[in-house]
Amino acid sequence: MNKVKPLDQAVQDITSGAVIMVGGFMTVGTPEMLVDAVVEKNLSGLTIVCNDAGVPGKGAGKLVRQGSVKTFYASHVGLNPEFGKAMTEGSLEAILVPQGTLAERIRAAGVGLGGILTPTGVGTEVENGKQKITVDGRDFLLEPPIKGDVALIKAHRADRSGNLIFRKSAQNFNPLMAMACEYVIVEAEHIEDTGTMDPDHVMLPGIFVDAVVQAGEVSHG
Repeated sequence: MNKVKPLDQAVQDITSGAVIMVGGFMTVGTPEMLVDAVVEKNLSGLTIVCNDAGVPGKGAGKLVRQGSVKTFYASHVGLNPEFGKAMTEGSLEAILVPQGTLAERIRAAGVGLGGILTPTGVGTEVENGKQKITVDGRDFLLEPPIKGDVALIKAHRADRSGNLIFRKSAQNFNPLMAMACEYVIVEAEHIEDTGTMDPDHVMLPGIFVDAVVQAGEVSHG
């Protein structure tokens, strides 16, 4: 199956109120072109799941600046003062999750688990309202999986079937998010024919990918 699509077609079914996961770590490995395409749709009420809030005007910070975000799950937002302002003013709900917990909650959704047990937050206000489970005499918090409607992913190489290779640390949250979402769009730096990629080098199988877009494509919407 050829999963390569024009940019406009790839993002056309993303609607207001969607839960969108955005790959990247301080904008490294973030699909900036796909984020721009979502910004262009001028949506509202979005829930964004991203390691961080990017910086003003870059990464997921573009959606914060637009005012299209209702809820934002992140592990770090300190590099984006626009996020802090929106959070303080109450126009955006910030759900801060420790980085390891965030990654594992996303992973849990991708592999079909009912949640994860973590010691992080035990004995602090983080545990309020959460189920506590004791294993071998040690307390853990049960954290539920985080699922998404759409994942915006950045890859170094993709074939037409959606098999992906990521470049070094730009891999970060990208494969986890692809596994945790119903619809996955990949912005790929290089697209090649199916069958030319060494299977041993594939880092995310194409079964998790719905659309592949060539990086640098311009939207015509």
